[in-house]
Amino acid sequence: MDANKTDSSQTTVLITGANKGLGLEAARRLGAMGWKVFLGSRDLERGQAAVDKLAADGADVVLVPLDVASNESVTAAERLVREHTDRLDVLINNAGAPGHFVAPADATAEELHGVYDVNVYGPVRVTHAFLPLLQEAENPRVVMVSSGGGSFAVVTDPAQGISKMHELAYTSSKAALNMITVRYAQALPGIKFNLVTPGEVSTGKFAATDMNGNRGLLTVTEGTDPFVKLATIGADGPSGIFIDRLGPVGW
Repeated sequence: MDANKTDSSQTTVLITGANKGLGLEAARRLGAMGWKVFLGSRDLERGQAAVDKLAADGADVVLVPLDVASNESVTAAERLVREHTDRLDVLINNAGAPGHFVAPADATAEELHGVYDVNVYGPVRVTHAFLPLLQEAENPRVVMVSSGGGSFAVVTDPAQGISKMHELAYTSSKAALNMITVRYAQALPGIKFNLVTPGEVSTGKFAATDMNGNRGLLTVTEGTDPFVKLATIGADGPSGIFIDRLGPVGW
């Protein structure tokens, strides 16, 4: 075996958008379990700072420059990861863009495009590029980070705050990601494709992150509970499900 390659007993994970917030916390938690973490970051300075912090705590972590909205960046990221491992056990598509919450009457195709490029096309770019490495793993898992806002059941419930948050880009992009994930799960039964939301749908709570101005009532640790749950499922685990930290989320 190549001396530069990961030991076959070590679980490998790539996390996009992992230089801060939920992605960084997921990296910290999985790194603390002894996993080799490929930390994807568009911002190299922040990414290196995150890698240094995790490594100082004993994690085995590699910085992966990765802009999910760039085909060239994704291709280069796959090449870099392949230098370190012959397989990828887990992919967490965490990188996301909130958009500008433009009122529907004022929203343009350009507004939607910017959000879709990260939230929809981004996970497709990354998943497509890393499928060969995932298929080399014994129990490959893909965790897509969605939102309660991507659920028709949530958005059409008047008791949910997001039902009154009028915008087109973010919620529709997460609904599209949900459908894409289910279709991957159906077409590729050898890989587990699942969805998480970092919030608690039944309580209306969400995790405090930069994306929401840190207004959430859940910590990033609580928000990443479903990330870790689905990243660590066994070979007999589910595929094509949508959960938060409390259980299943309605579509």
